[in-house]
Amino acid sequence: MMNTKTGKLILFLLAGAALLLLPILLQSTGSNSWVRILDIALLYVLLALGLNIVVGYAGLLDLGYIAFFAVGAYVFALLGSPHLTDTFPAIKAMFPEGIHYSIWIVMIVAAVIAGIVGMILGAPTLKLRGDYLAIITLGFGEIIRIFLLNMDRPVNITNGPKGISQIDTISVFGVDLGKRFTVELGDFTYTFQPVTLYYYLFLFFVILAIIISYRLQDSRIGRAWMAIREDEIAAKAMGLNTRNLKLLAFGMGASFGGVSGVLFASFQRFVSPESFSLMESIMVVAMVVLGGIGHIPGVVLGALLLAGLPELLRHVAHPLTAMTDGRLAPEILRQLLIALAMVVVMLIRPKGLWPAPEHGKSLSK
Repeated sequence: MMNTKTGKLILFLLAGAALLLLPILLQSTGSNSWVRILDIALLYVLLALGLNIVVGYAGLLDLGYIAFFAVGAYVFALLGSPHLTDTFPAIKAMFPEGIHYSIWIVMIVAAVIAGIVGMILGAPTLKLRGDYLAIITLGFGEIIRIFLLNMDRPVNITNGPKGISQIDTISVFGVDLGKRFTVELGDFTYTFQPVTLYYYLFLFFVILAIIISYRLQDSRIGRAWMAIREDEIAAKAMGLNTRNLKLLAFGMGASFGGVSGVLFASFQRFVSPESFSLMESIMVVAMVVLGGIGHIPGVVLGALLLAGLPELLRHVAHPLTAMTDGRLAPEILRQLLIALAMVVVMLIRPKGLWPAPEHGKSLSK
């Protein structure tokens, strides 16, 4: 039944209703922690979808992807906080009330800047592939983090390791997502918490990113990226401009990271270089590989699992710590269980939890 057009429509509507009601049901339990975990998971899904363009479509292993996330976050932090006006009197004179540009303008600016940075990264790596490309991108990600960490002197731009706080929240149609929003319909009154409001915003951008990813996958550019991924020499022999296509992949993927950074900065209202460490890049790459490289549903599944699994394992780690009389800390056990789960999954499903159909056909052959 579900293979018919009507069955697919019913399944789609049920899934949409579940996604809309899920944060409300979790909020009704009296705790916002699970809704907050969902928010962070959706941000990771957005990051993984952007990295999937670079790694999954174009086949370019990028271990410094978190740098574009940092670029977007700091662009919004500088344009949506009192840091610049408090630090530079000249800017204070130009903007007496502070710099508070519209989030939508800042998001476009962040996406463009992150895309340009992505192409700058891609330019010197056009002739590199595999391990060499991974090392270069890894170094680039660390350069960005160290740059943000040390740009507090002699001119204080990023505030160094202290980070930037008091970042603006996002307003949508006059509704401030950083404040509670109460809906009154007759005798019925319901209050949406800020984490729930941000959930719907993040869900909107994730759905938009999925639509863009599918359109790219089925476009001529997407097919060209996949041709480069499978055999770059053959793609070049067929007349494809591999140089420009690689730069476009880096720029497009980086733009997704920039938008994610803006959402993250507004949600946390604080950014610091410690949020953009190498482990974050490795985690996003693991999401793409674990879910299924190049397969959008698999990437979404991998991101949700690796973003939510650490919190689920928190309930397992504490009893195990008690069994060892506290000799093993819960955090160590949690990381151990996550690593063990990833190893088991990769051994059982080497192409990912939900690989692309083409991978499945090649395996069966």
